[in-house]
Order: sequence, then C-alpha cells, then structure tokens
Amino acid sequence: MIECLIVGLGGAIGAVGRYLIGLFPLDPGSGFPVKTLLINVAGAFVIGIIGALAAKDAMSPRMVMFIKVGICGGFTTFSSFALETHQLIGKGQSFTALMYMALSIFLGLAAVWTADRMIG
Repeated sequence: MIECLIVGLGGAIGAVGRYLIGLFPLDPGSGFPVKTLLINVAGAFVIGIIGALAAKDAMSPRMVMFIKVGICGGFTTFSSFALETHQLIGKGQSFTALMYMALSIFLGLAAVWTADRMIG
C-alpha cells in the first residue's frame, strides 16, 4: 500500500512539472514539439542518473521507485524507453535494443494514427 502512495505522489509531481513546462511561451513557429523533446530528454537524463545510482545501491528502493516510476513516469515515458534501451545495449543485446527502438517508434505512431482514425 505504501508503495502505491509513493508512486502516486511522485506521479503527481511529475505530471504537474510537465504541465508547468507546457505553459512556457516557447513556440519555434515550425510546429516542432520543442517542449516535449526537452521534457523527454530531461526525463531520460534523470532516470539515467537514478538507474546508475540504484545499480550502485546508493539510494533506497523506495526513493528509486518514487523518482523512476513516480516522477519520471508522470513527467515522461520516454525516460523509461531510453533507460531500457541503454541497459539492453550495455548487456550486449544490440539487436534486441534496435528492435525495441523500432517497435516503440512504429507502434507508438501506429497507436496515434489508429486513435486519430477512430475518433476523427
């Protein structure tokens, strides 16, 4: 039960952070999603730090859960994608990492396209 509260609190913080960054008056005019890109890269950086610290047992498991699953999960899901791909490559599973990247991009775009067709 406490783990759910920890993740929920972190998720709320991450979601609010993402919302607030979305309010920044940053519009390049080209339509490129700069804010989302910045959010995803920042989330990947944070989860990379937490993953490295967790691997060294430098943080409590609950703190890792709070930041990785809660804050980063609420802030972005790209951070998990980046960390998992990095870990696969680090384990010498380059082909699996490549397939994971390709499938993540393809299926993500396919899901958006499908949802747009269903609703639109």
